[in-house]
Amino acid sequence: MKANINSIALFGTSADPPTLGHQALLRELTKVFPKVITWASDNPDKKHQISLLKRTELLKILVQKISHPKLELVQELSSPRTIHTLKKALELWPEANFSFVIGSDLAVQIPKWLNAESILSKAKIAIVIRDGWPISVKQLDKIKKLGGKVDLLPFKIPRSSSSKFRERPQERLVPSELVPTLLEENLYGLADKRK
Repeated sequence: MKANINSIALFGTSADPPTLGHQALLRELTKVFPKVITWASDNPDKKHQISLLKRTELLKILVQKISHPKLELVQELSSPRTIHTLKKALELWPEANFSFVIGSDLAVQIPKWLNAESILSKAKIAIVIRDGWPISVKQLDKIKKLGGKVDLLPFKIPRSSSSKFRERPQERLVPSELVPTLLEENLYGLADKRK
């Protein structure tokens, strides 16, 4: 898959916390898309362990570490509702073709999004298959019936998830650049684990 010159990958994430999987995905996206925009946001279907401000700070550290000219953190896109994010993105980049990047674990939520048909008429859905979360033809059909266009991204992403880290915080699951902040502020109880 090679994106056209006006393509922008939009990757909003809870970043609770950003993991090695987030890092790998952002790097892979820069190989395919001319522009990759990320931000931290609240997911209305999740309970977040630390504040949005702190999650944004962690994601910013990760983006600075990757340090790729195609990758940018644009926190003003953050919204619990995809339709609001898309509206803001259209204001910022009116000529762009957008692809919302999601993990296969979230594909089932798309038909339940607020104004799903409107979103799908204005942006593609780019799905990254996560280990343990296969995507079914039935799920893809539901998205397509709403007018959605789907790209399955052929990336190999390490098996690491924020929820696994929150259950059992381990330094090896997150990019090393995040560890000093996590320890200094004892985020997720990581410093307690070292005692």
